[in-house]
Amino acid sequence: MKILSFLPLVAMLATLSPGEANGKSSTGNNDQSANPFFKESALLYQAADFSKIKDGDYAPAFEEGIRQQMAEIQKIADNPAAATFENTLVAMEKSGQILRRVGGVFNLVSSANTDPELQKLSEDVAPKLTAVNDAIFLNTKLFKRVEAIYKKRAQLKLDQESDRLLEFYYKKFVMSGANLSESAKEHLKSLNKDEASLSAKFTNQLLAATKAAALLVGQKAELAGLSDAAIDAAALAAKTNGQPGQWMLPIQNTTQQPDLQSLTIRATRQRLFEASWNRAEKSDSNDTRAAILRIAEIRSQKAKLLGMPNYAAWTLQDQMAKTPETVEAFFDKLIPAATAKAKKEADDIQAVIDQQNGRFRLQPWDWDFYSEQVRKAKYDLNESEIKPYFEINNVLENGVFYAATQLYGITFKERKDLPVYQGDVRVFEVFDKDGSSMALFYCDYFKRDNKNGGAWMDNMVGQSKLLGTKPVIYNVCNFTKPADGQPALISFSDVTTMFHEFGHGLHGLFADQQYPSLSGTQTARDFVEFPSQFNEHWASDPQVFKHYATHYQTKEPMPQALVDKIKKAATFNQGYSLTEILAAADLDMKWHMVAPGTSLPDVDKFETQALHDTHLDLPQVPSRYRTSYFLHIWSNGYAAGYYAYLWTEMLDDDAFSWFKEHGGLTRENGQRFRDMILSRGNTLDLATMFRNFRGHDPNIEPMLEDRGLK
Repeated sequence: MKILSFLPLVAMLATLSPGEANGKSSTGNNDQSANPFFKESALLYQAADFSKIKDGDYAPAFEEGIRQQMAEIQKIADNPAAATFENTLVAMEKSGQILRRVGGVFNLVSSANTDPELQKLSEDVAPKLTAVNDAIFLNTKLFKRVEAIYKKRAQLKLDQESDRLLEFYYKKFVMSGANLSESAKEHLKSLNKDEASLSAKFTNQLLAATKAAALLVGQKAELAGLSDAAIDAAALAAKTNGQPGQWMLPIQNTTQQPDLQSLTIRATRQRLFEASWNRAEKSDSNDTRAAILRIAEIRSQKAKLLGMPNYAAWTLQDQMAKTPETVEAFFDKLIPAATAKAKKEADDIQAVIDQQNGRFRLQPWDWDFYSEQVRKAKYDLNESEIKPYFEINNVLENGVFYAATQLYGITFKERKDLPVYQGDVRVFEVFDKDGSSMALFYCDYFKRDNKNGGAWMDNMVGQSKLLGTKPVIYNVCNFTKPADGQPALISFSDVTTMFHEFGHGLHGLFADQQYPSLSGTQTARDFVEFPSQFNEHWASDPQVFKHYATHYQTKEPMPQALVDKIKKAATFNQGYSLTEILAAADLDMKWHMVAPGTSLPDVDKFETQALHDTHLDLPQVPSRYRTSYFLHIWSNGYAAGYYAYLWTEMLDDDAFSWFKEHGGLTRENGQRFRDMILSRGNTLDLATMFRNFRGHDPNIEPMLEDRGLK
């Protein structure tokens, strides 16, 4: 999942990808009456009017947005009046309206439906937006005003949210280098500009590499084991990409690929795995390794300039974990149990291979295929039995939405009158428990070649009482689109992803803040995944599950015997699952704990050594993301932050144990979680917020139990 950081001051670019939005054209206009971003959209909640937006509109909107933002900021800095909360911080929160509008839409379209023109713009505009950020947070006069207010903090008697905003800005300025000398600031600006350009380049290289890595198969027999629907989808993908009469298996962003679970031809499995593993390491124009080494070097240099021992130490200052040493200690509690279980799982799989006279040692491309056989043998559970009960639209409306209604009282109505950027996108108006309209929710679930891999949530429009805006939220995923006339059947893992991303959506939908900088999901990385992972639990709640797990043809509920098998198998393969995530999280930390001045080896050698040092180099269990295609950490804002998925898993499992102790899925419990977590944004110290809800600091025991590691 990706959540984009969206300060009111800068529309931050994260992932950027290729597309074909409605009405796209290269024409644009600087004329304020013609450009749709120069004024608020007339649609409900200022939702983007995609029927009017053209590719050429973004660049002039960014240009004018940057110009206005800088003029507004300079006016605040030059104000001759003594600095006050209103004339400085509130004024900053109100600044940058055009930049906010164009950034919210561009972040979506350039990630989910991009094209070459938008890709070029993403590389052009990224350093400009970074320069805006630097011009704000490295502005000496502006910082002196913020600092003067901060020093009088105790006397101001601000309300809690305003006090939190003051603290937020002061720390942001200090972390950004506001106390540096002028020469050091100029050096930092140069490094920031270079990093932004390289991150945008990395994103575009990876998108192209992933698209080019799709496995092309010439004989249908090579796809033995796939369902007819999956084979039809592969034929459609090949035809769409100019290869009629063949079959294409697109590559998703993770190392392992969904089809590895079903393909019976070992050679095809190996080809598919290696296509994924080597996607960005072909020594061509899409090879990401040179960009990665330079980004890592730049981040290390920035850490030194800011007086920190490494980049991880710098970026973790405002997170719940606070230090990389805390994160490493957290890993130490998980690695032994995870790898021990993974090794036991590998032995079980090898036994199956040997029983079948396979005469080969288990390899990464074999794991999913044979683990599915182990699962079937142990639990009599087959993925092909399950998928017919998970039709995507039914899961959304009778699962994801139903759970939200039961917990929080909100309801949904599809809006087919609002324009979208691509035909697969659906839009829903969201109504609060009293029936009042409160938000819009867009969902874009199917994979496209011009869409970034993975799944994410963000705001097109953020909530703010100060600005008078309500949330316009979106979820983007990458599920396989069925051939025409076929149902969109998904795995239970995909179901969980839908609940996960909608958990982020709820965090944004229930935002109730005055200030945009503190609204909704604008929290620390190691807290922001808490609401989303918490929401995953409702996918398997008996009341919710029986409401959506119905056969797409017969409409009959899933037989209880099959439900029981799914429950029994819940902790199956958790050694593998946790180890691959730990490997990725540890890689992230190792890259960002490099001391300034260290000479980095090549990318692959660094990766091999890092995993070896922490005993996560299990040959059959590759990292969930290899360094060369680890989009989260090189472009999506998760640098030294991928651990957050595991850290927040600890939070969500502990919080869900509270629900189990207090009656589970009830409106009363849901309202308490909404009031104390989902609606609070970043208005309170996050550790305190969790403690207020749970009654104690996070406990790792529920996580270990949920993973079957106790």
